[in-house]
Amino acid sequence: MPRTLTVAAAQSGPVSRSETRGDVVERLLSQMREASRLGCDLVVFTEVALTAFFPHWYMEDRDEIDAWFEREMPGPETRKLFDEAVRLGIGFHLGYAELTREEGRDRRYNTSILVGRDGRIIGKYRKIHLPGNAEFQPGDRYQNLEKYYFDRGNLGFRTWRAFGGVVGLCTCYDRRWPETYRVLALRGAELILLGYNTPDSWPDRPGKAPLARFHNLLCMQAGAYQNGAWVVGVAKAGVEAGVSQIGQSCIISPEGEIVAMATSLEDELVVAECDLDQTARYRKHALNFDQNRSIRDYRPITERAGAVSPGESLDTP
Repeated sequence: MPRTLTVAAAQSGPVSRSETRGDVVERLLSQMREASRLGCDLVVFTEVALTAFFPHWYMEDRDEIDAWFEREMPGPETRKLFDEAVRLGIGFHLGYAELTREEGRDRRYNTSILVGRDGRIIGKYRKIHLPGNAEFQPGDRYQNLEKYYFDRGNLGFRTWRAFGGVVGLCTCYDRRWPETYRVLALRGAELILLGYNTPDSWPDRPGKAPLARFHNLLCMQAGAYQNGAWVVGVAKAGVEAGVSQIGQSCIISPEGEIVAMATSLEDELVVAECDLDQTARYRKHALNFDQNRSIRDYRPITERAGAVSPGESLDTP
């Protein structure tokens, strides 16, 4: 029986600092309803979807900071999303800032969840790779302070059986690292969902701006192609609180082909049918790790063979 899943990548246009969660939830509900109208099984919202991306500015007051975080999910404002998902019979992915109590102290995570058609949370992921700085950077025209605001995720890269296949989650900067996709694929992921808030230039790397859009797509297409998995990347787009963000929300096939991509920097749905059986076919015929991959020992060279001298061969055992 074919396993075809119709997915909507729900790109978000800018969210102003003055918009309430209730305002944003109404925008998300509108996208969810449109996705349902188009016959989608799953709608994927972006990273920290409920607010402006506050790590782009500096705050010191703890109460002010914590006001950007969710203490429960669903909460008073987000319950509408869960109830509407049940009414429509559609699943969703949602990124948000999570405040929780662990081991006697407050912890703050950049979190995403996968929610089923029945409104129940199937799985949770907390962002592992945190970019940027842990301290305020004087002189920068905007900040990148995820290390300041968030703890490193402690749930690992996990997968869940859902929507007729195996689904994995990651977030934003995670997509830059090949091990993210490899671990998820080795754990069976056929569909990888991720949200991102990515500027189109960086204060500390001004010369790299022309490559920002190229690199954004490159890492996701390579992750899909090298692991034979569908990748759904969903952006916050446009100029938000003075920061210009890339957009380029897209759905990528297991062969690395972009099958659908956003054409605007506003709220926009990007829809595609994802044949989950395509992952098995591609992995069997094009990749086939067991038959074709030769490197088996992934310990660093220095652990396998001692220190390496200058000019010495790095032959793999």
